[in-house]
Amino acid sequence: MTIASSSPPSRLPLGDATGAGTKQRTRRAASRETQGDGRLAAVFIAPALLGFAVFLLWPTLRGIYLSFTRFNLLTPAEWVGLDNYVRMVNDPIFWDSLTVTVEYVVINIGVQTVSALAIAVLLQRLTQSAVLRGIVLTPYLMSNVVAGIVWLWILDTQLGIGNEIISAVGADRIPFLADETWAIPTIALINVWRHVGYTALLLFAGLQAIPGDVYEAAKVDGASEWRMFWRITMPLLRPVLAVVLIMTVIGSFQVFDTVAVTTAGGPANATNVLQYYIYGAAFGRFQFGYASAMSVALLVVLSAITVIQYRLTRAGQTDLG
Repeated sequence: MTIASSSPPSRLPLGDATGAGTKQRTRRAASRETQGDGRLAAVFIAPALLGFAVFLLWPTLRGIYLSFTRFNLLTPAEWVGLDNYVRMVNDPIFWDSLTVTVEYVVINIGVQTVSALAIAVLLQRLTQSAVLRGIVLTPYLMSNVVAGIVWLWILDTQLGIGNEIISAVGADRIPFLADETWAIPTIALINVWRHVGYTALLLFAGLQAIPGDVYEAAKVDGASEWRMFWRITMPLLRPVLAVVLIMTVIGSFQVFDTVAVTTAGGPANATNVLQYYIYGAAFGRFQFGYASAMSVALLVVLSAITVIQYRLTRAGQTDLG
């Protein structure tokens, strides 16, 4: 009789078994390390997240709710639906304030962007002195309120040193902040003076990322500085310039403090920008519901402008290969 012998169960070689165990231990260790990093990251993010929720997210949601109510701080909020928005659409002062704001934004962004780009290119092509960069940034270290007061004194029609110089050369004094024609351009240029250095340094940082050998190759081909600017600098700087434009446009639409300390919305509402009108409705007339509705409208406008700018300028793409 033949007895069938059963084959012994197959086993992995000792080396393979040891390798599999090592891989499992490595994966577990990596998983524990990842969890530890996640907890540490959560600890560092928590304060900023708390600040975001308390000072930005909650006020935004609260403001959206109040925009559908009648609220004056003294009585509970009363739900009125779309009444505030209907009032806003039919409010000629709101549309006038929006027009004034757009005028300010166009002047401010146009002059500031061109000036900042010129300063950044000069810093990059001629000198990279840290002292000059510090001098350029100096006005930005001053608050908007202080800058507004200083320029209010300088441009005073009767006693300002600016008008004293104009008078000394034989020209008529100019009521920069007291004339409807001059007021908005003057406020725009005051803010250009304060912010142009910061904007220039942002663009300068973008220029630093452009490889120098690109310019060297263009010089070998006989390209002039002007041609290199339009064919090399501008295309390669486009992503940074797009982000800077988005930031400056958003900031320009929220102009308030310079207007508050120089003209207070005058003369004859010529500088009554939207933020100042919202402030007057809320804290001057205690119409917090209506002020919230205008704030929500401004939020929608800025969101739409940001999306359009981002898409048109292709801010998320770069020509650097």
